[in-house]
Amino acid sequence: MIEVKDLWKSFGDNQVLKGVSLSIAERETFVVLGSSGSGKTVLMKHVIGLLKPDSGTVLVDGVEMSALSGKELTEARQRFGMVFQGAALFDSMTVLENVAFPLRERRGRRMPAGEIRRRVVEKLSVVDLGEEVLERWPSELSGGMRKRVALARALVSEPRIVLYDEPTTGLDPITTEYVDEMIVHARERLGITSMVISHDIASAFRVADRVGVLYDGHLAAVGTPVEVRASSHPFVQRFLSTWFAKQ
Repeated sequence: MIEVKDLWKSFGDNQVLKGVSLSIAERETFVVLGSSGSGKTVLMKHVIGLLKPDSGTVLVDGVEMSALSGKELTEARQRFGMVFQGAALFDSMTVLENVAFPLRERRGRRMPAGEIRRRVVEKLSVVDLGEEVLERWPSELSGGMRKRVALARALVSEPRIVLYDEPTTGLDPITTEYVDEMIVHARERLGITSMVISHDIASAFRVADRVGVLYDGHLAAVGTPVEVRASSHPFVQRFLSTWFAKQ
């Protein structure tokens, strides 16, 4: 579903990505782990076509994202749903209006209000929320509920791929576990392909089919959580050591 081949990207003298290669299969959840400033977000921005590589390719469902522009790029991005760090709900919109936003903004035809509401209710049910939240404001929701609404918004246009940007940042341990379950259930119920960027090791190991650890512009380790935990790479050992110490 997603294939990154020998991806290089720099900003001035700062070489951020140095030949990153990875592949993500359909219905797989792939987590990119790494410390702050390691290039995780830069990698994700290439996948969705917000950045163009200095060299290398990014293929999404066989389409090279860097070769697209204008209408073609807009259409290609409709394969994606996005769950932003901090949920990024619109404070001036109700839950109904927030979740419906992609349908109103991205569809070429005007969708009847009844159909919009039906789709919103359907996707809220996927994240275990009912119609009673439709008229609530984001300020009336808990942190975990805001994350669920954000995922419902990402799912409402029925994307094949969902990108998660640091989905557990700032959450307490109980809410973090609920968000992890939400990511797993979205894959199980809807067959979603997921790419998650995170520095939360425990969360990554709970949700991932495979993990890639980004260090010094390349992937220092790639594999199942068990395989990555057994990596002999010095940075991977050091990065995971704080989590091991808590076990």
